[in-house]
Amino acid sequence: MTSYSFDALVLDPRDIDLGQGPLAGRIDAETYVLGAFNPGMTRLPDGNLLLMVRIAEALKKPVFDGHIHAIRWDAGTYRLDAWPLEHVDTADPRKFVMRGGGWKVMALTSLSWLLPVELDAEGRSVVAIHYDRAIAPRAPYQCYGVEDARISKIGDRWLMTTCSVSPERHSTTLYTSDDARDWRLEGIVLDHQNKDMLIFEGLIDDRHWAQTRPLGDLYFAYPPGSEWRAGPSINLATSPDALHWKPCERPGIRPHAATMATARIGGGSPPVLTDKGWLTLWHGVEPSGVVGIYRTYWSLLDAGDPSIVVGGAHHPLLAPSPALTEPLKDLMYLDDVVFTTGIADGGDHYVVASGEADLACRITHVPKSALGLA
Repeated sequence: MTSYSFDALVLDPRDIDLGQGPLAGRIDAETYVLGAFNPGMTRLPDGNLLLMVRIAEALKKPVFDGHIHAIRWDAGTYRLDAWPLEHVDTADPRKFVMRGGGWKVMALTSLSWLLPVELDAEGRSVVAIHYDRAIAPRAPYQCYGVEDARISKIGDRWLMTTCSVSPERHSTTLYTSDDARDWRLEGIVLDHQNKDMLIFEGLIDDRHWAQTRPLGDLYFAYPPGSEWRAGPSINLATSPDALHWKPCERPGIRPHAATMATARIGGGSPPVLTDKGWLTLWHGVEPSGVVGIYRTYWSLLDAGDPSIVVGGAHHPLLAPSPALTEPLKDLMYLDDVVFTTGIADGGDHYVVASGEADLACRITHVPKSALGLA
């Protein structure tokens, strides 16, 4: 395993003041921070780092009067919806699933919003938490929350993709900014379930490129003996303006049949250009327990054609760290998860931002030599 000069949790639920959050005084129920995790990251014009942290705000008492409840945004207010307990499955602490019907329907035990947290230039400590700039639901397609930001800087403009959740659709939405502090909601850019849209930090032949990860309940098998495993994979798309996207016909990164450690994969940090191609960090999930074991892997993609993988490693770059979460064990509801969501150049190393255990924000200094990029 790679040795890191810095690897620590820099933010966790104990650091969040919900009294300054967007739901404060707007919902008739007690809430708590289920997780402060999966931070999108970018470098600000002054050199500091910005984390856009997902705050999962959950009901302290979701079950009462024989019902389980969830929070929903509705035209500027927040409401509690109730379902009879006998109609739901609550095995996963993050959600509950409706029983019956011909397909999977779920609701969340929390509502997520995004909190800008400013770190020092190396990502070692928090400089400021900007509650006044929090991003909360503001459209019907976000009524169950805004999740998992990924931030890319292209020229003088910042682009941030998020997952917006509602009964209407599970879509990808885009925010833009001229300074990475004030963000404009541009609307839906992918109208299907896609948890991991990452926009490349740069153009190729004057076009935007992105990694996508469409999801579904059905995948078709590869031929017997194929080196690939069927299932969620990392696809590619291009756009003239970052708003209108066309899928790339060539496949991207796919799970290898020879290992279960990456049986399911998805994008991690937005690809950044190096002398050897586009560096992309992504997650592989090994089936285990309720959600699986999440680890971070890396690949290098061809500078002119990102569908071509030119380098990488089969061993993980980052693995879940029980030592880091030990002080938070009383708050934990999941383990075996590291979910990388951001990267910034730190000179001889990369500053890598991840969510740890769906609970806290982890910053790791990954030496470029570990990636063959020194």
